[in-house]
Amino acid sequence: MSKNKQFDPEMAKEPEISDQVKQYIVKRDDDGIRLDRWFKRNLPDVNFALISRLTRTGQVRVDGKRVAPADRVATGQTIRVPPIDPQIDEQKQGRVRRETNFTDEEIDQIRSMVIHRDRAAIVINKPPGLATQGGSKTTTHVDGMLDALCFENNRRPKLVHRLDKDTSGVLLLARSPGTAAHFSKSFSDRSARKIYWAIIMGIPDIADGIIDLPIGKQPGTGGEKMHVDHENGQSARTRYRMIERAGNSAAWVELIPFTGRTHQLRVHMAAIGHPIVGDGKYGGKDAMLTGSISRKMHLHARRLRIDHPDGGRIDVKAELPEHFAATMRGLGFDLSLGDTEIDDGPPPPSKQVLKQQAKNYAKQIRKDKRGERRARGVNEDAGKKGARRKDGRDPTRSRFTAGGKPTTRGKSRAAEAEAEGRPIPRGRPKKASPLNKGGVNKGGGKAAAKPLNKKPKKQSTRNTPRPTGRAVVAKKPKRTSQPKGRKS
Repeated sequence: MSKNKQFDPEMAKEPEISDQVKQYIVKRDDDGIRLDRWFKRNLPDVNFALISRLTRTGQVRVDGKRVAPADRVATGQTIRVPPIDPQIDEQKQGRVRRETNFTDEEIDQIRSMVIHRDRAAIVINKPPGLATQGGSKTTTHVDGMLDALCFENNRRPKLVHRLDKDTSGVLLLARSPGTAAHFSKSFSDRSARKIYWAIIMGIPDIADGIIDLPIGKQPGTGGEKMHVDHENGQSARTRYRMIERAGNSAAWVELIPFTGRTHQLRVHMAAIGHPIVGDGKYGGKDAMLTGSISRKMHLHARRLRIDHPDGGRIDVKAELPEHFAATMRGLGFDLSLGDTEIDDGPPPPSKQVLKQQAKNYAKQIRKDKRGERRARGVNEDAGKKGARRKDGRDPTRSRFTAGGKPTTRGKSRAAEAEAEGRPIPRGRPKKASPLNKGGVNKGGGKAAAKPLNKKPKKQSTRNTPRPTGRAVVAKKPKRTSQPKGRKS
């Protein structure tokens, strides 16, 4: 390849150097990955054992240099791949991408759902009744049609989000593992914006509001049905805006989910008393309009706005399915009123904020339960005269005054002294001496009688001579001599 020749590493094809040796340009999605991982993404038929042998013998090179399977590649580098023996058994070659079993007519029909395609993403308009992924009783689904959506790329597209079977509209597919990780992160951090249109039963009292109700699996349904669960549910927030109304029977609304819980929009609208038309699972018979209105569910993913891996944004809209459009015409709704500028509004709370909110909610529940337990200690007739608590105290009488100081029980000391004709005592009462229990004179003087159990004091024997076997004669004190000439 000439040094002056310009090429786009993103859109570069796989030029053949000869009939056997091929060279591949590392694309941006594969930047920084291991060489063996690059083979798994781009040449899945080659297993690790063969990659190790080719690199060990120098047949696989990056920019003309020897490499190991663990070496990492960078955007724009050239990987030289030698011819691979076609006689090698497929099991030794590794996983082979399954071939499509669709006819040309079926492939054209599948590709007719595509409403946007670029090097990073494919967007389809999923029809109602088509499941996103398969199940035990589901054989026709979008995941089984992805082989028909490879186009010029060898890679099979990947699902990065899903829609309910009966929900129609925008469904995003990633064309490589790198772009799949990018789009998945946009959905998880809630930077992507999804706008739904729905026709609901009745008219909401508030035309523009936010529904904030936790959602969990409904017991006894095998996880097939959700419900509002204040105790164990996950946080879920939905913004709704009424676009137009048809009398008092139905309304056309715009729904923007701030979280991605299962059946979130359907559960929230049913919880506020306005189920989506045709949603018998959550609205029952109350979700059906009479007359010629279709009984299919009227929920459509109208628009998706998400950041593109190369910068900028993907912003696509999906046309309404036939039954939805017919209902819009039958109810006289004006389609020109629907598409408005996306109001991002306040950002959704972060995971830390949601965690703190959950802690505060649990704390409040514990406080309420403690209050209920305390209330059980008071009799039902606590407000009646003479009512007593289980501990004998009067529940209507507080132990504290308005100033927060404890009150005295019974008569005060001043009242007792006045009744007995004694002087009114001042200050706090003194505690009775442990040697004078029960003998305190109420007149305020000293004790009238000493306790009987008082022991006599021991006499000191410090100057008392010890008795011995012989008589002790006290010595006479020595006479002090006085100076001569003076008389005492």
